[in-house]
Amino acid sequence: MTTAPQSVELPVFYKGVMALNSRDHASWHRRTTDKASWLANQHVVPLTVEEFPQAQRHFPVIFSSGRDPIPLALMGMNEGVNVFVDSAGALPDSFYVPAYVRRYPFILAKLTPEASELSLCFDPSSNLVGDFAEGEALFDGVTPTDACKAALYFCEQFEAAGQKTTAFIAELIQHDLLMEGEVAIQQDGAERPFVYRGFQMVNQAKLRDLPGDVLTNWNQTGVLSMIFAHLHSLELTRDIFLRQVRLGEASAEVPALA
Repeated sequence: MTTAPQSVELPVFYKGVMALNSRDHASWHRRTTDKASWLANQHVVPLTVEEFPQAQRHFPVIFSSGRDPIPLALMGMNEGVNVFVDSAGALPDSFYVPAYVRRYPFILAKLTPEASELSLCFDPSSNLVGDFAEGEALFDGVTPTDACKAALYFCEQFEAAGQKTTAFIAELIQHDLLMEGEVAIQQDGAERPFVYRGFQMVNQAKLRDLPGDVLTNWNQTGVLSMIFAHLHSLELTRDIFLRQVRLGEASAEVPALA
């Protein structure tokens, strides 16, 4: 079996990456689950820009700190806390599940650093793909089945959305719109506010000062609506905090969000 180089840092959720092929996995199946156990205890999850309109109704959309920021769905105020799922990963019916979560355990990856193409891979530690009898077959002989093709198609669509997200972030960086964020929430009975840092957000003052032609272009291309979705979603930060308080997980320290 071919495994991706382990020297490369693995994406969130993935404990390993192995290429899917009809030689080694001819009898393997994929099975579904109503519990995203890999999401439990994960307080932030990557988002694509196309998901902002749906995601912003459920949780804050923030950006990671550092030189290469990515959009993130904020699902808990402290590391290791996800207020939307329990320890088994059970998901509420009304909850928007990010594509990054739904893609697992599959992923497109280069099998070698020199490779020019991406191959359909999976996390071999997952119990969703394996040599078991139940579920959907991934191959019919050497031919990929509809289940295998669907997994490949979803990963390809995710990669395409990722490229759009990269372009969106490049626009924000070009116009120096991202700034370090800070959230201070005063809880009744608390001696001092809960302060959260370690993330980035759009600087509204700089957004208002952008040239008209830039704003017109962004309005036409959809960039502006995605920015507003991000900004509106930040109002949900206190809701996430209160969910965490009800779970008894609120920390009075000064933690980083992302």
